Amino acid sequence: MGLKAAVVQRPPVLLDLKATMESALESLAEAAAQGAKLVVFPEAYLPGYPTWIWRLRPGNDMALSSEIHARLRDNAVDIDAGGLQPLCAAAREYGVTLVCGMSEIDARFSGTTLYNTVVTIGPDGAILNRHRKLMPTNPERMVWGPGDATGLKVVSTPAGRVGTLICWESYMPLARYALYAQNIEIYIAPTWDCGESWLATMRHIAREGGCWVIGLATAIQGKDVPPSFPARDELFKPDDWLCDGDAVIVEPSGRILAGPLHREKGVLYGDIDRTKAARARRSLDVTGHYARPDIFRLEVRRAPMPPVDFA
Repeated sequence: MGLKAAVVQRPPVLLDLKATMESALESLAEAAAQGAKLVVFPEAYLPGYPTWIWRLRPGNDMALSSEIHARLRDNAVDIDAGGLQPLCAAAREYGVTLVCGMSEIDARFSGTTLYNTVVTIGPDGAILNRHRKLMPTNPERMVWGPGDATGLKVVSTPAGRVGTLICWESYMPLARYALYAQNIEIYIAPTWDCGESWLATMRHIAREGGCWVIGLATAIQGKDVPPSFPARDELFKPDDWLCDGDAVIVEPSGRILAGPLHREKGVLYGDIDRTKAARARRSLDVTGHYARPDIFRLEVRRAPMPPVDFA
């Protein structure tokens, strides 16, 4: 009943979509060779999380911010134009379910706005879900626009019923509840957060939702930022850890099965038994026998919210 999951927390080639895609394909091939049937990459992995936003000043560094953002935009993923075809083809070749975070460009309307997106790809290479982060956090709002609820879904895969929330969306109780209410078995939380408080959150969600939880961020140091990055030496010291990673796999009981992978640039593996989710909810099912719909109501508006409707 179990399957092997692979959690990749290697650094991207920051702001280089082509090189980061090649790195992702190498990690995917490695994980598949180890027998993994579910492979997960961190938040905004393509072409890397915009870590510079936590170091630049909104006013004084505007010119540098604009230069870096322009490069990010040029390396963002255009899903509708086939930007994920290499990953889709690899998922099909290896027969794996793949979850990957990215900066996605809105080519359909503005051609400029970026979204913090996580995509789930099935083992047939089909894109099963595209979820855009509902609310970018703090300075992230200078990079990404807010998403809608069209991707607030749990999808069936051979690995189990998979749902995703990005980083601090996991601190949005109603967003979590919306996933719990769709019989989620594997809750995937790509993030930039790490440390004890985040790991405690992952364990809480597993216990609360009665589901497996995979939490992961990018393990990256200043020396992993390529020399071509604008003002690299001013922004990043070589030995500084920009993010510790802390990839973790948590059982529905809240017990940590594997990890945390702390300050290691590698792949975390763990065997997931999806049936443990249903067994955990026998005693606590927050959207079933432990719910009170006569007192509390939640409405999720999944309809797309485009900026304009052309009649």
